[in-house]
Amino acid sequence: MVKFVFLDYFWLVLYLILMTGAGVLFYNLGKRSEADFFLAGRALPWWLPAMSVYATHTATDTPMWVSGVIYKHGLRGLWYTFFSAWCAIAAFVSARIFRRSVAYSQAEWQSLRYSGLGAELLRGWMAGWGSFLNMFILGWVGIAMGKLCNYLFGWESWVGLVSFSAITAIYVLTAGYWGVVMADFQQGIIALLVIIIASFWGIREAGGPYGIVQKLNEIGEAWRLNPFSFTGLFSGDFPIAWFVTMIIIAVLGGFGMGTSIDWYVEAQRIQSSKTVRDASYSIWWGTALTLTRNALWAVAIIAFFVMYPYMTDTKEYEMAWFRIAFEHLPAGMAGFLFAGIVAIHISTISTHLNLGSVYLTRDIYHHYVNPNASQKELVWVGRISTFILLIGSFIYGSMMEEITKWLIFALWIMGAGMWLPNILQVVWWRFNSWGYLSAWIANLGFSWLVVWILPAFGIIPELPDYLQFWILMVLTALVYIPVTLLTKPEDMEHLVKYYVMTRPIGWWKPVENEARKRGLIK
Repeated sequence: MVKFVFLDYFWLVLYLILMTGAGVLFYNLGKRSEADFFLAGRALPWWLPAMSVYATHTATDTPMWVSGVIYKHGLRGLWYTFFSAWCAIAAFVSARIFRRSVAYSQAEWQSLRYSGLGAELLRGWMAGWGSFLNMFILGWVGIAMGKLCNYLFGWESWVGLVSFSAITAIYVLTAGYWGVVMADFQQGIIALLVIIIASFWGIREAGGPYGIVQKLNEIGEAWRLNPFSFTGLFSGDFPIAWFVTMIIIAVLGGFGMGTSIDWYVEAQRIQSSKTVRDASYSIWWGTALTLTRNALWAVAIIAFFVMYPYMTDTKEYEMAWFRIAFEHLPAGMAGFLFAGIVAIHISTISTHLNLGSVYLTRDIYHHYVNPNASQKELVWVGRISTFILLIGSFIYGSMMEEITKWLIFALWIMGAGMWLPNILQVVWWRFNSWGYLSAWIANLGFSWLVVWILPAFGIIPELPDYLQFWILMVLTALVYIPVTLLTKPEDMEHLVKYYVMTRPIGWWKPVENEARKRGLIK
């Protein structure tokens, strides 16, 4: 347990007042319309959503996840975080296409890309999935805070899970996305400062860079400093086959929409930017900050390994970065560190509360229940939806124990079968709503079977995650490719309208020719 002095409490209370004050300051902007409550009126310069991208992806669970893979695999574990590099491609490809569509969400974009009954089913499906997914993310981020508060103060995990998420809901309910993005800007700066101070302090305590290298050599663990220390082509716990898989996912994934679980958060930042160029810059710079943050954490976690080597319990070494920070910072700095951690926690919680309510409000209530709803009514529905998501997150959070296991499943495996369909819907005109919907259904079923159910009954062995990815991609393709080819293409009138609006890349020649014939493009 960590004991706070007066200065520690001062930092924490000051920060909480600053963040909840954001809700009061931007209340009048957030209540003006649905666009303001969910997208800040689409009027943000690139650096605001860029900082929001970074702050949102720096959550309480993130150092636990990074600690888990770096402590186990050394610096080569950084490749687990390299999936973020898809943003470097997406910033200048799919982000531009999505911004031109002016869709509020990924679910709404489906109804612009596809037509007819299939499009309506997809929008409803994606809205429901988006609502569930945001509850799920809120749950694992919340229980991460619960675990941290248990370590620091001895609290029951549910106390940390509930209390800080409830505080966050105050300014999200009040100001919507205006409160989220303006608070994110402050939170991102505070979080980066805290990460730099705590990480370098931990490195110093472990003997500095030279001392860390020397100790790793002494205990025969110098391989941990080599990010390319593979265990073979297919053998061991870090084969080249896994590395190649990750590079393919990261690089080609940027050409699609929804290829990563993070895409849905990025989509809101893209649409809140005032221009297509601002949208591109926001994603690129937000990702650059995220990758820099990962590198700082990684070195500090290597320092922790030198001080506490050969831990075997995942739940213990997931706390590596928190321990090296809290156990070695001087009195008066622990509160500043905790305030920074609360900052990164609140940033992520606020984002997913607001993003999840987009699906419930815009894609379900406004689209299906009451298309004629007033702007005032929609803002209130957004607030009610936010509260529902908050309660749901408490339920999901209470079900989770190991952060790393859930994150790898959600970030990688659960979306494996959807990776290629998410690219195809951007680059290939013939890919239709029935193919995409069948891919979703098949992937959800296959992912649980291959990862959890079949190994549990001894039908198949537990497979390495990279092999799970390729198996799920092939199994799902055996469903959606025949479905796509055996069903009709999307309505050409609808495709032409979409093409003229978004100017997608790839194989769109028949649609492009039709648009030219109608004189809609030159």
